Amino acid sequence: MFRTRRSGLVRRLWRSRAPVEGDGEADTRTHGPGGCCMGKSTKVSKSNPGTEAELKALTHSILKKIKEKQLEVLLQAVESKGGARSPCLLLPGKVDTKLGQQSYSLPLLLFKVFRWPDLRHSSELKRLPCCESYGKINPELVCCNPHHMSRLCELESPPPPYSRYPMDFLKPPDSQALQESGERAHWCVVAYWEEKTRVGRLYSVQEPSLDIFYDLPQGNGFCLGQLSSDNKSQLVQMVRSKIGYGIQLSREPDGVWVYNRSCYPIFIKSATLDNPDSRTLLVHKVFPGFSIKAFDYEKAGSLQRPNDHEFTQQPRAGFTVQISFVKGWGQCYTRQFISSCPCWLEVIFNNR
Repeated sequence: MFRTRRSGLVRRLWRSRAPVEGDGEADTRTHGPGGCCMGKSTKVSKSNPGTEAELKALTHSILKKIKEKQLEVLLQAVESKGGARSPCLLLPGKVDTKLGQQSYSLPLLLFKVFRWPDLRHSSELKRLPCCESYGKINPELVCCNPHHMSRLCELESPPPPYSRYPMDFLKPPDSQALQESGERAHWCVVAYWEEKTRVGRLYSVQEPSLDIFYDLPQGNGFCLGQLSSDNKSQLVQMVRSKIGYGIQLSREPDGVWVYNRSCYPIFIKSATLDNPDSRTLLVHKVFPGFSIKAFDYEKAGSLQRPNDHEFTQQPRAGFTVQISFVKGWGQCYTRQFISSCPCWLEVIFNNR
C-alpha cells in the first residue's frame, strides 16, 4: 500500500507522544519534602478528557494539515526531547480544538500531546529563551514547538509575588536590554562540585543563557562530561551518568531562571525563592521540563537570614544559588548539607 511521506511523519510523531499512565513509561510524580515545583502529587492518567482514540484522531487530523517541513521541525524536537536545536513552529494560535468536553488552543493541545498530558492552561507555561520568532513575523502565529516551552514550578508554600510569571509566555520577547555595547562583564560564575571537591575551573558566564550538561547532542556551554574527575565513588558515577541534558541558566529582565532539561529532578536553594521572613531556606525540587525563577537581584540585596547556618558562614550567600542533580539535601533528607551531594553546582552572581 502506497504511503506518503507526510503520513509517515504523522505516524512517527504519534509514536513519540508523551506517555500517560498505563503506557509503561509514565512519570508518576509525587512531591518530595522541602518544597517542590508541584504543590500536589501528580499522576497523569488516561482518565483525562477524551479517550485515547479521540486524541489520536484529533492529533492526526491536525498534523495532516501542517506543512511537511513544519512536521519535520516538530519531529526533530520531539524525538531528540529538546536536545537538538529546532526552530520555532509557527501556527495559528487562535484555532480551538475540542477533546471530550474540553476546548484547547492549538499550541496547548500540541504541548499536551508531546510533553505534558496533564497540562490544563497556558498560565502553567513559560517560553524559553530559544523561542525567538514568536510574534515577530505575524501576530496571529504562535510558536507551537513543545520544546520551546517549560512548565512553571508551583512552590509548596504560597510564593511571594515576584516569583510568579503568569501568561508572559504569550508576549513577544523584549529586546535584550541586558546586552551592553562592547565587551560585556560576566554576570555569574559557575563551579561544579562532586561532594566536597570542586572539579574543573570556574566557568564565567557572559551570554544571556548557558547550558550546563553532561551529554547533549548539540550542546554549547559548560560540558561537565569533559571535566577530569578522580572521584571513584559509585554514587557519584551513577549521578554523573544521569545529568544528561542538565540545566539551562538564563538571565532575563525579571531575574535568573533555571530550566531542568534532564530526565531527573534537580534541587535548588536560593535566598530569593522563599518568603523574606522565613527562618531558613528550603531546598526546592524541580522536575524535568519545569522552570523556576531561582534568583531575583532586587530581593537579594536586602535579605538577611541570621538563623541560616550556611547563609551566615558565606558572606556572598545572598548572591549564590546552589543546585544539585538527582539527589536532594536539607532538613528532610539524609544529606544535611549540599557538600554531601554527589554532583552539584554553585552559581555565584556578580552583584556589581
